[in-house]
Amino acid sequence: MVCPFDRAQALEQRWRDLATAAALQQGVATGPSLSHCEDCADEIPEARRALGGKRRCVPCQHRHEQRH
Repeated sequence: MVCPFDRAQALEQRWRDLATAAALQQGVATGPSLSHCEDCADEIPEARRALGGKRRCVPCQHRHEQRH
């Protein structure tokens, strides 16, 4: 019998993989990330930069998305 936690984890990973693939097809998160935010010049954390295509820190990106 399969553990329900293992099943839930596998399902979550599948959805994450599908979302990542869809974002890459739409051109989201492509190219190298900047080391510093283009709006406030604060350093973008390495974990965020590793996703690729990041140009803003999280707070600035949030404000940018609210404006647009």
